[in-house]
Amino acid sequence: MNTREPWDDGLQSERTRLAWVRTATALAGGGIVAAGSALRAGVSPVSAAAFALAALLGGILLARTGVRFARVQGALHGGRPLDPGADVTLAWLGALAVAAGAVVFVLTL
Repeated sequence: MNTREPWDDGLQSERTRLAWVRTATALAGGGIVAAGSALRAGVSPVSAAAFALAALLGGILLARTGVRFARVQGALHGGRPLDPGADVTLAWLGALAVAAGAVVFVLTL
């Protein structure tokens, strides 16, 4: 019989938090750099707008890091199921915005 608590002393939730921070930072920073590159290259403003959207979504994800971590810890310690909520949707939308911006960028060069 396993009597271990649902959280682990191995800091899994802290590592997951850092992974979310890396994802959000990559979206925000990469989106800003890509939007600037698209504008300097003179390609379609749609490409720059898609990259800017990715940067905005990354910034929102980064700002929500503390809230998300508190929810995960509360769920683990309270025995409730984990709910990814809107954060997963924001991350997916950010990744799709990067992909759309890259496609438009390449096609309009």
